[in-house]
Amino acid sequence: MKLVSALVTYAPLVLLAMLWEAIARSGLVSAQMLPPFSDTVSALWSLAQSGDLLANATASLGRAVIGFGLAILVGLLLGAGMALVPWIYRGIDPIVQVFYPLPKSALIPLVLVWFGLGDKSKTFLVFLGCLQPAILATYNGLRGVDTILGWSARSLGASRLEVVTQVMFPAALPQLLTGLRTALAFMFLLMVSSELVIATNGLGYLIGNFGDQGSYPEMFATILVVTAMGFFADRAFLALSAHLLRWRP
Repeated sequence: MKLVSALVTYAPLVLLAMLWEAIARSGLVSAQMLPPFSDTVSALWSLAQSGDLLANATASLGRAVIGFGLAILVGLLLGAGMALVPWIYRGIDPIVQVFYPLPKSALIPLVLVWFGLGDKSKTFLVFLGCLQPAILATYNGLRGVDTILGWSARSLGASRLEVVTQVMFPAALPQLLTGLRTALAFMFLLMVSSELVIATNGLGYLIGNFGDQGSYPEMFATILVVTAMGFFADRAFLALSAHLLRWRP
């Protein structure tokens, strides 16, 4: 039954690939704009065999995961501080509110000047992009916890630290995980956009380089890889979320 359910769920993707192939072969659009799906898959296989794809994907993921992990760590600390300590909220909230609407890709030229073409520039951009969703999710999740839960735990002898770690954080976990899922999407977005401009390797660099060379099947193949990585990362995160929230009815 699970296999049948999966086939039904992802059947639209198969239909999309077939439509892609049909439109490209019909001549309705230029092959430069949309190479056939079969040519894209063939280019993907060639890139995989050459080892270029694995090397650049490893470089991209390494930078992105470090930036994402640092953003989660700092975001949890700052968000919790904002929710629990009034003076931390007054000091940080205006900064978060001002910079939240700013597209982080707009900072690429500035980050290039600060950190150059190395890994630090891409890692820093991913960190900035993922930090604010992590802060806001932590803050809103903790602030949304029913105060009666905390009072009840205190009346039973729990310390303030135990109330925060064993009552408030578990209660805030659903909203916190939703925010981190948003941050995960930002991770892939900034990973690619930063590498399009300030990189000498990585998947974003490959996409830009293949586009400049006119190697459109290879460019689309790399885009498919990024899409697949984002999809499976999101599925894995959802599975982790379901495991962490297994206590809920």
